[in-house]
Amino acid sequence: MPFYRTAESYKQGARTMPGEYYTSPAIFAEENERLFPRSWHCVGRSSALANAGDYMLRTVAGESLIILRDRGSELRAFFNVCRHRGTRLCEAAKGQFSETIQCPYHAWTYTIDGRLIGAPQMQDVPGFDKREFPLHSAALAEWEGFVFVNVAADPEPFAGVFASMLGRLTPFGLDRLTVGHSVTYEVAANWKLVFQNYSECLHCPMIHPELTAVLPYQSGANDLTEGPFLGGYMEIIDHAHSATMSGRACARFLTPDMPVDDRRRAYYYSLLPNMLLSIHPDYANYYVVSPLPALRT
Repeated sequence: MPFYRTAESYKQGARTMPGEYYTSPAIFAEENERLFPRSWHCVGRSSALANAGDYMLRTVAGESLIILRDRGSELRAFFNVCRHRGTRLCEAAKGQFSETIQCPYHAWTYTIDGRLIGAPQMQDVPGFDKREFPLHSAALAEWEGFVFVNVAADPEPFAGVFASMLGRLTPFGLDRLTVGHSVTYEVAANWKLVFQNYSECLHCPMIHPELTAVLPYQSGANDLTEGPFLGGYMEIIDHAHSATMSGRACARFLTPDMPVDDRRRAYYYSLLPNMLLSIHPDYANYYVVSPLPALRT
């Protein structure tokens, strides 16, 4: 794919949105109603669910979801709600189901592929059929080792939304990587400002001089500038080998056959509405962005 220098892809007349888009509770409520429930959200790495029964809880567009791997090794996403009285099925953030998921209220019991197999006393209810009350599912897709979910009743297919990203990052072997370190922190800003800050480096000389020392901010070039994705690369300065504090590489190349050009670049991609991805020759970072009320992320 062709890359265009940031200065070349700049659109004359572009302006930041009015301040209310970053501060208005009404606009945030509209995003929660119209944007987040219809979008594909990254919820983590598939490697976190290595074995049958492994699960993790995630909140997407205000909905609690159980993401798990079933006995057939398929990844699934279920709304964390019992079909009987709406009780939350699971509270622990992660763990492993042995064979079933049981509601703590009336003991309705489901298999980890979502089928209802136990409903105490319901055998006396005329016409009741357990087959008609499986757990509600959310759409799920896997891409480069990342898991994405969509809580819409009729979501736009992942392959269509991510068409411009499919295959683009495969040469980096992201699906083979494992998480070495993770951290959670809050930013006192609207989620859109987090994306905008991540997607430009004009602030880097002032805020991140250590980064600028190895990645000159004028070297930016983008290959994606339309739709929900934005990204490209910055060039690693000649005397450095990676974007580390020392400039030295901290590991082997992500892939042994990495092209020469990619050994001198750091790639940065924004994937709306909740993922940021940094790919360096020797390591990668990914960020899951969770919008919070009161101008926090």
